This record gives sequence, C-alpha cells and structure tokens, in this order.
Amino acid sequence: MSDADRLNTLTSWHADWKGLRVAVLGLGVTGFAAADTLAELGADVLVLASPGPDERFDLLTVLGVPFVQADLREVPAELAAQHPHVIIVSPGFHPDHPLLVWAHENGVPVWGDIELAWRLRDKVGSPAEWLLVTGTNGKTTTVQLTASMLAAHGSRVAPCGNIGVPVLDAIRDPAGWDVLVVELSSYQLHHLPLSGPGALRPWASLCLNVADDHLDWHGSAEAYRAAKAKVYSNTAVACVYNTADAATLAMVQDADVQDGARAIGIGLGVPGPSELGIVDGIVCDRAFLEDRFERALELTTVPHLVAAGLGAPHVIMDVLAASALARSYGALPATIHTALETFHLDAHRIETVAIGDGVEWVDDSKATNPHAADASLAAYESVVWLVGGLLKGVDIDQLVQKHVGRLRGAIIIGVDRLALRQAFARHAPDLTVYEIDPDDTELVMTRAVRLAAELARAGDTVLLAPAAASMDQFESYVERGRLFNQAVHDFLGR
Repeated sequence: MSDADRLNTLTSWHADWKGLRVAVLGLGVTGFAAADTLAELGADVLVLASPGPDERFDLLTVLGVPFVQADLREVPAELAAQHPHVIIVSPGFHPDHPLLVWAHENGVPVWGDIELAWRLRDKVGSPAEWLLVTGTNGKTTTVQLTASMLAAHGSRVAPCGNIGVPVLDAIRDPAGWDVLVVELSSYQLHHLPLSGPGALRPWASLCLNVADDHLDWHGSAEAYRAAKAKVYSNTAVACVYNTADAATLAMVQDADVQDGARAIGIGLGVPGPSELGIVDGIVCDRAFLEDRFERALELTTVPHLVAAGLGAPHVIMDVLAASALARSYGALPATIHTALETFHLDAHRIETVAIGDGVEWVDDSKATNPHAADASLAAYESVVWLVGGLLKGVDIDQLVQKHVGRLRGAIIIGVDRLALRQAFARHAPDLTVYEIDPDDTELVMTRAVRLAAELARAGDTVLLAPAAASMDQFESYVERGRLFNQAVHDFLGR
C-alpha cells in the first residue's frame, strides 16, 4: 500500500495509526493536543517548535515523544531524516513558512488539527455532530451562546476549537458528546480540504461576517475570504449567513453542500422566509416552523436581551446566529429563551468596568480588529476611544473616518501608531489625540486612563476597543483588558 493510500484509510480512531511517521509543527495548545493524541494512537511523532521555557516540553519527555527546539526559519535536519508521512501544522505557521514550503516541495501532505480531529471523531461511541462557526467578529460569543442553548435543550454539548479547548481534546473526552460547537479561525480553515477522507461534513455552518483581517498571514483579502468560505463546504442541514453581509450569502451560494441543506438568513430587520430577525422588538424565527402556515415563532425580545446585557446590536446578531444553529439541531423556542436569561458575556467583551461621575468605562479588549471595533463604537453615542496595538496589515482609515463624529477624543497605544496618527489628522484634525509611549508597557493603561478622564464628560463612554492585536505590549487581549480594569478601579478609588 502506498503512503497516500494508507493516509486515505486513516478515517477512524480505530484504524491502524501505529508506526505512522508524523511531524507536528508548534507546541502551543493545538500542537500539544496533536502530539498527545498521536502518541496515544501509537504513531511515531516528532515535534518541532521554537525554543522557549515551556512545561509542555517536559510533558513530551514524559510521553516519550521526541522533539526539536530550533530556529524554524530553516528546515531542521531531524525533519528531513524522519521522512514524515504527514505533517500536522499549528495555526500560527504562515502558508509560506519554510517548513511548509519544504513539505510542498517534498510531497508531504499537511493537515491541520481540525482535519485530524475529524478523522478521529469516533473514539467514544457514535461521532458527535459538528456545528461550525467562523467570522471576523463575534465567533466566541456565538459558540458559547449556541452551546448554552443546546445544553438547555438537553444535548451533551462541547464548545471547542479556536475558543480555547482543542477539538482533539473534545473528541477524546471519555464522556462523549452529542454535538460539538466548533469555532474555526481563518488559519484553521485554510488547511481544510474540500473533498476526500479528511473533508468535514458538518451538521450546520455559519460565517457571521467578513471584513479584512489577518492579511499579513493570508497574503491578501481574497485569500482570507476564500478560507472563511470553506466553512460551508459539505454542510448537511443549515448554512447560516448574515443578510447584511453580501459576502456571506455569496459564500453559501457558491458552496458545495449536501442535498437538502438550507440557506438560513439572520439580520436585525424584519425576517423573510427562511430567516431569523426582529419584528417590533420581538426576536423571531421564520425559518424553522413546524407548520408552514405559521407566520413566525417568538424566541425572545430586545428588552429581555438589553436587561441581560446582550442588547448591543452586534451581540443581538450573535444571539440570532446562535439561535439559528440551535434551532437547526432541534432546540425549542422556549429553551432558547431560558438559556438567554442566564447567559453572560465573557470578560473583556463590551464589559462595563465602572461608572463614575456620569462616565461609563467599558472594556472591549477583545475587539482585536477594525470590524469588531466598528461594532463596539457603534453602540455608544459619545466616546473617548483607546485604540491601537498590532494592526496585522489591515487599513484603519475607514474605521476612523466612520466614527469621528462620535469621538470626544482618542488615546493611541501600541506600536502601530503612524497609521492611526495619520488617519486622525486626515479625518479629525481638531480632535484631541494623545499617544502613549509603547516602551512604557507597565504604565500604558495607568497613563491612558488618566488621560481619558481628562477628556471625558458626563454622559461619555471611555471605550477600550483597540481594533488591533495586543502582543506588542501585552501577553494577550485578556492581560490588556485586565490592566485596563485595574487602572480604572485604581483611578476611581474602588
């Protein structure tokens, strides 16, 4: 049997993985899950990762998995010597990375962790159904909402993927699951095949929205959108799209899906047939009707969502998207309503930190791209905006131009300051704009909060919505938000 033929047989946990030579690139959460899984299967695993003080290297030693810590800008001799049958790549490796170029030149197949998990999904009982979620903004909230709705429905459900729990860990859980709600980044989607034994066949799929992001990774907006479009391939039941985002509808129309799969629209307006939307403040389902003569089913109301802290327009879109996915799997309207009453947004997601002297301080550190910041800014009338970080190659100009009318002032943080400085000068030359020296990492938020307090007036919102990644100054958006929270409380004396 040829190497290619053998790989085609590996579509089950119970297939013969013993002796398969696999190189795993990267030792983050995803890379470790892949190495751990393959070691359990009896494959011959070699891990290649950049040097660093990481306890995962110690765990590999315990597992008996060999590893190489090296500058991966060059192909390590150990990789060539291994002659791998397949390479498992972690999401952080760009498509033009030297190791991936080497794999292509040497005819070595490259899988992502999602394809590997799909092939292994039958470890515990009957394989769970998969609901896939992607988009530029709102993925994690939608995954969490969907999982909460399906749990209330009585399903054994796991939110996983890019949300933090690797899919490989979920499919190995000894309890087993009825359904997985899988958050997929564009990086993960890039490596998914559209056909063949490794192609996903999800129950339902969703792309919430598409705006330029991660262009430094994908190389172009077209490549980024093409990766996102893969989410709909081979869908069995429901392809959920955003009626206000023509790109998501085009993706559904162009997708090769299973017979019987339906296109389900979501939007903030009055829903048409096969859509979910809002009528006179009532969140309605006109897609999943038991009786074709029914006009609509009530899921909840906008006042209920506002009272639950879910009333921002972009969050309501997440609620509609999650409802569509949950309804496709059989969740009842009353169940969805119940789940929404107890749901809470994650920290650092349009989170009110404090209110003092009539000024609301809001942490949306999770707004790591312009699309997310756009939605966040649109939720407030008068804003002192904390913005900046790593822009990841995207254009910030349009975002600034769109929202200058609601800005009281702006405070620029992070290393990519020039583009922001130029955009404010071009579109709001009279706006007060402060800059925080990027070298003052420990004091960034303390200084930013004090400057914001000087600008803010009663009725204003001081909004941390950076429109940029955080790794220039912080470990993550979580640390960025935490330090902002701490600085606000310290300043207000609370």
